[in-house]
Amino acid sequence: MPEHTPKRQVFNIVAIGQKGRLQYEAILLAASLRATNPDFAGKLLIAEPQPGPLWRGNPQMDSAARDLLGELGAEVIPFENKVFGVEYPYGNKIEALTALPDEPFLFLDTDTLILDDLANVRFDFGRPSASMRREGTWPQIELYGPGYGAIWKSLYDRFGLDFESSLDLGQPDEYWRRYLYFNAGWFFFESPLRFGTRFLSYARSIATDRPTELALQELDPWLDQVALPLVIHSFGGGRPGPELAGLDGTVTCHWRTLPLLYARESDRVVEVLEAVATAQPQRKVLRDYLPIKTLIYQNQGRRARGLFDREDLPRREQVIRNTLKREGLWLR
Repeated sequence: MPEHTPKRQVFNIVAIGQKGRLQYEAILLAASLRATNPDFAGKLLIAEPQPGPLWRGNPQMDSAARDLLGELGAEVIPFENKVFGVEYPYGNKIEALTALPDEPFLFLDTDTLILDDLANVRFDFGRPSASMRREGTWPQIELYGPGYGAIWKSLYDRFGLDFESSLDLGQPDEYWRRYLYFNAGWFFFESPLRFGTRFLSYARSIATDRPTELALQELDPWLDQVALPLVIHSFGGGRPGPELAGLDGTVTCHWRTLPLLYARESDRVVEVLEAVATAQPQRKVLRDYLPIKTLIYQNQGRRARGLFDREDLPRREQVIRNTLKREGLWLR
């Protein structure tokens, strides 16, 4: 028996639940957490936008999905959209935070599976960080426009932040990896209230009064990922260290779309997905969603998986997508 077992950290997991695709993804997330972490000490909070003037129609989850989430141990937390809504649904992850209990949290995009014990990840909730599973999607440098350095520095200057200390000096000047940039698929901090308040303030400022250096840049859908590194840096956080390697690794998988999951993720990811999706309580609700019905229950995901060698995947995701589309397997 080991001499010392690390104390299990207590924190909440937060994801967005909404009518349509997200409610089904939330069920997979909740079921995978229960299957792999039966003694998880925190709460799984599914934040749900409420009807209001910023939505067309009702964004709330169906009653069957909500009831199943409750059976799986999740707690649905309602929140009101005051800034974003149907025009920028990615803003849900920003506006939901201030509606949560003000306790340490790990935000996960809903299209995430838990694969192993979260105790294998050692969080420092006083030093926020976020996912590095990203590509150089923003900014897009124009021929006669400002470069990476000028664009990012204008944002740090806007909020009175030290730009130089955010740089990875091991990367070349004007190479996108030099600059602090995350995928917003996971991030964490000790206080959702403080983090969410600042996240909303920064995002709103960038969207409504962008620095001149951003004049040629698209902010939809990248606004959350533009503001996120600024918020993390402002709280003394930065790039994740080896203690967080299980995220986007052996402990969690941000799978994004089911066809991409089958094409490129590990056997363990597929094993967990199919185990939790085929359990009868989940199957009764999930079968109403066509991509899950087709790819999991009708075994078309396995056909998609057979199209690719996971030891030699195409370097560009677009090549994978095009292959799946050609085979009629691009479903979302």
